[in-house]
Amino acid sequence: MSGTISDNEIISRLQKLSISHPEVIEHAPVKGGAEWKAELDKVGHGSVALTKTLLFKPKTAKTAAPTPVLVIALESTETPSSILGNHLNLKELRLASEDLIKEVIPSAQSKDDVSSLALPSIPSTLHVCLDSALASSSEAYGVHLTSSSKTVLLKGTDLKSYLESLTSGGNVQVVDFAALKAAAPAPSAPASASKPNAAPAAAARTPAAKKDEDLYEMAIQYKKEEDFPGWYADVLIKGQMLDYYDVSGCYILRPGSYTVWQYIQSWFDEEIKKLGVQDCYFPMFVSKAKLEKEKDHIEGFAPEVAWVTRAGSSELEEHIAIRPTSETVMYPYYAKWIQSHRDLPLRLNQWNSVVRWEFKNPQPFLRTREFLWQEGHTAFLTRQEAADEVMEILDLYAKVYTDLLAVPVIPGKKSEKEKFAGADYTTTVEGFIPTTGRGIQGGTSHHLGQNFSRMFDIVVENPDRSVTENDGKIHVYQNSWGLSTRTLGVMVMVHGDDQGLVLPPRVALQQVVIVPVGLSKTEGKNGEIYDACSKLEKTLIAGGIRAKADLREGYTPGWKFNDWEMRGVPLRLELGPRDIAANSALAVRRVDNHKAPMPLDGIAETVKAYLEDVHERMYEKAKAKYDSCLKTLNNWEDVVPTLDAKNVLVLPWCEEEACEDMIKEKSASQANKGVAEDAKAPSAGAKSLCIPFDQERFGPFPDGKDQKCIQCGKPAKSWTMFGRNGVLSAWFKSVRV
Repeated sequence: MSGTISDNEIISRLQKLSISHPEVIEHAPVKGGAEWKAELDKVGHGSVALTKTLLFKPKTAKTAAPTPVLVIALESTETPSSILGNHLNLKELRLASEDLIKEVIPSAQSKDDVSSLALPSIPSTLHVCLDSALASSSEAYGVHLTSSSKTVLLKGTDLKSYLESLTSGGNVQVVDFAALKAAAPAPSAPASASKPNAAPAAAARTPAAKKDEDLYEMAIQYKKEEDFPGWYADVLIKGQMLDYYDVSGCYILRPGSYTVWQYIQSWFDEEIKKLGVQDCYFPMFVSKAKLEKEKDHIEGFAPEVAWVTRAGSSELEEHIAIRPTSETVMYPYYAKWIQSHRDLPLRLNQWNSVVRWEFKNPQPFLRTREFLWQEGHTAFLTRQEAADEVMEILDLYAKVYTDLLAVPVIPGKKSEKEKFAGADYTTTVEGFIPTTGRGIQGGTSHHLGQNFSRMFDIVVENPDRSVTENDGKIHVYQNSWGLSTRTLGVMVMVHGDDQGLVLPPRVALQQVVIVPVGLSKTEGKNGEIYDACSKLEKTLIAGGIRAKADLREGYTPGWKFNDWEMRGVPLRLELGPRDIAANSALAVRRVDNHKAPMPLDGIAETVKAYLEDVHERMYEKAKAKYDSCLKTLNNWEDVVPTLDAKNVLVLPWCEEEACEDMIKEKSASQANKGVAEDAKAPSAGAKSLCIPFDQERFGPFPDGKDQKCIQCGKPAKSWTMFGRNGVLSAWFKSVRV
């Protein structure tokens, strides 16, 4: 399915088939039938009946190519995906991701540009289902060209002929949706509880919203607990956090998400400057020679490196990499700049983007081909100075999560196997996504020791003249530390609910939205309410609160409530005639939908206290859930059942790598034994997440006497967190995002 089709090519195709049509009708881009009808009404075509075109992706084996289903129907025709899936003998049809849409219809710039006219062809891998009510009709219907901003009017019979002309191995199947629905069996009873290994019913993945496309636009379509990948993608788009880009695995950060990143950036930058860290910027291009100098380190990144190989039409003499990280970019200059112990410490940080060409299962904010981050690179004279900074930075990372994002994390140390390549040791803050039962690495601070300073020859004279070792020279001690926009994904996953985003007030683009209510349908009667909302907005802004009065016309208060709930605004203030008379507003908390009147007198200070309370409620709720899912175990028999119950395990461990590998292998094999394959369920074994610094919270420190390693029985050295992670990849394998 390749080859972008233009509007002119579509018109040419129609002409070759002797299919007549009126002029191309141009209008504003539309989302859903209601907007489309409204735009056509503006140009004198409001009476035209409309069509809809939907692209679905059925569930297939992990290694199989997708076999999408394209449905072209009258807008009024109900096209239930579950019934259609049964008819086609396909499993779990779900609306396709934007990436799949662009693969099937390359001209589509967004999910609103799905047009059957823009198909390059109809191959055998594409199921095309045409509504029988449309296929047999000689009436003219509205059909989009390559975008939702252009419409042509075609007879149903002509549309059928057009589609049939595109077949190249595939065919156009005329489907009587009304008959299918009438013949469909009643929903079956829930599966017996005596079958714990049975895969969840397909019905569990059906959308929460009705199939009406306008309602689809207005509400989150999936339940968080039933279809987490679908929910996550839906929330990010409808919550206006991001949009898809025409390069797979790259995303546009909209103000709703970029503002969160800016607040993180502002707070963290101020804190590291207190430590003496300075900002800088190095080029994004890396020569091949520099990149390959660091063999051990770059080995982990080699498959992900993106290369610039051409300039215009000329092949570059030496290929240039786009940085996956900056050690090899920065450290040659550290060797140049650090000539004496008086040049130490050197503490630099840069805010930039890096590129890691993740071809498999990109996930917004979690695994993307380009992402934003900060990376700190520092050099010290002594190991202790470097070690102190490692912990200072890790503490700041923990505060980003707890104090800004209201997300609990556990600080700890990575195992030798899981540490950063080239580091003496790696520290981390580990988060947890309760819905999937998976841990997630929140940020890392690495002590590099002298590994890189030896590699890049970063040396100074030892100020201790009594030391003659190495001719009185000493290699500096280095650290590196980084935090990325992954933070945003963790925040969304932890706090979001079935209504949409739930944003922590300290980083929200809008902390308060003011919605006018009790409006009169009589023109000119609502001025007092609008004025009161505008006045309240100014009062809150003057008080240092990010507030917005939603005075958009043509939308009901209920529609606005839903819109702002999807966007996750922490506090909604409703203001109507009765509220104005009572000199108050109705305050509604997003986190729990709690409602209470709020006096307008001194409201700025009241709202500030309210928002602080919201942050604490969000944090305590998330922490209580995380704590409840931390399970301390001593018996191997409990490992897999506890893991399958979506928990993080805290195990006594000997800290031997062979034992670490065996824990992962055994738990994976036992978890999968005798269980039907289910791509939606996490199936990996338990890998080490971190060795928590706070060992006492899990009981007496393992001294090898009372605590033995849960795997080998040798003396245990620490309580260690084990769990499933992998950036939730098992949950996203069936979703192209």
